[in-house]
Amino acid sequence: MTTGAHATRVALVTGAASGIGRQIAEHFACGQGASVVIADRDADGAAAAAREIVALGGRAQAVAIDLAATDTLPQALPALAAPFGAPDILVNNAGIAATIPAAAYPLEHWQATLAVNLTAPMLLTQWLLPTMRDRGWGRVVNIASISGVRAGTGRLAYGTSKAALIALTKQFAIEVAEWGITVNAIAPGPVDTPLVRRLHGSATRSAYSDMVPMRRYGTPSDIADAVVFLASEQAAYITGHTLAVDGGFLASGVMVRDLFDQKPAQD
Repeated sequence: MTTGAHATRVALVTGAASGIGRQIAEHFACGQGASVVIADRDADGAAAAAREIVALGGRAQAVAIDLAATDTLPQALPALAAPFGAPDILVNNAGIAATIPAAAYPLEHWQATLAVNLTAPMLLTQWLLPTMRDRGWGRVVNIASISGVRAGTGRLAYGTSKAALIALTKQFAIEVAEWGITVNAIAPGPVDTPLVRRLHGSATRSAYSDMVPMRRYGTPSDIADAVVFLASEQAAYITGHTLAVDGGFLASGVMVRDLFDQKPAQD
């Protein structure tokens, strides 16, 4: 059996049937020894991810849940504690996105995006806080985005929801810090996932290649490593923080490729 720093902990990862969430779940189960609940509206995908983790020696169970149904979500949450008990670690990873002009953004998609990307993380965090407080230990990691820090074309609902998620992270963090609970966020840059491949056409990928100093998309493992760090004892004094994992994207202002290969301008 896998052992590790979180061998006695339970981690709940939303949107973990594939992509970043799937990698986070594997990191916790197989690298840290935690029991992992894979929550996703894709029941078959979640079950397949859980089976793969178990085959690798980890402990994981899938729970199908629709985070967009915020009216009934509070009643559905206890099912997430059924496999292993109330989670000690919550990773709010599930998210939806679309690239639509701001002037024509449909209200229906706006509401669905905020429901999944913002309201569901709030409800999940509220649900787990009493148990975390009783234990004197808890970790909440919200997967935000660089789109919540800097605006991007076509990202009206997504960027707004992620900016609000960063604010939500800070609000919870200052109110629960004295209970031994940390609340932090990760702001990924472009990450090579199935969702991003569908959203990013060749022009977008070329633009990111120019804007990201490392000149590559991140990997799900890059994000999972950062999440594991924020859930670790080494990060016990870090809370209310948003960690950019973006290849230097947010750090770069005006970046000119090959600037130093050019002849200096003459007065």
